Amino acid sequence: MTMIAITAAAALMAGMLASDPTDTSLDDAYVLGFELPRMGGEVQELSDYEGKVVLIVNVASRCGLTPQYEGLQSLYEAKKDRGFEILGFPANDFGRQEPGSNESILEFCSGEYGVTFPMFEKVVVTGEDATPLYQALASQPEPIGGEPRWNFTKFLVDRDGRVVARFGPRVAPEAAELVEQVDALLGDSDS
Repeated sequence: MTMIAITAAAALMAGMLASDPTDTSLDDAYVLGFELPRMGGEVQELSDYEGKVVLIVNVASRCGLTPQYEGLQSLYEAKKDRGFEILGFPANDFGRQEPGSNESILEFCSGEYGVTFPMFEKVVVTGEDATPLYQALASQPEPIGGEPRWNFTKFLVDRDGRVVARFGPRVAPEAAELVEQVDALLGDSDS
């Protein structure tokens, strides 16, 4: 009988620990629990962005949607001081539209579009070889989850590190539907 009581108590404790709302490691919705190298080589813990509203975007330099860099940079400049971040992840998954080296990608983004938001080293965003961040994004429930289907798919992450919205590649960074959700998460009512 004592062994049963101990087992029940242990199970109860394990259940309480697993449901601890501050323990994001047990929460599949939390997507900032990864480390990834930024352009330049330094490793960035994405958990450093917790407390901010984050837009995660897979980008490419030779895509018909590449001019979205301009809109992304404008959005970043307009809202970064209020706790907004954009994280750019170059990927060569679609039509080989990001064939360059990390150095050439960074040079292109900063030179052609004045990009100053954080850019990460090239990653894979689809299939078995997808980086763990993109595996986590794909594993989200519908309609947010699923692999990106093209460059410039955007995932909006709240201040707690959870994905709350997904925007397709053709949704421009300045689109009202995207900006309104960013502003709502930032707590802006008049932006």
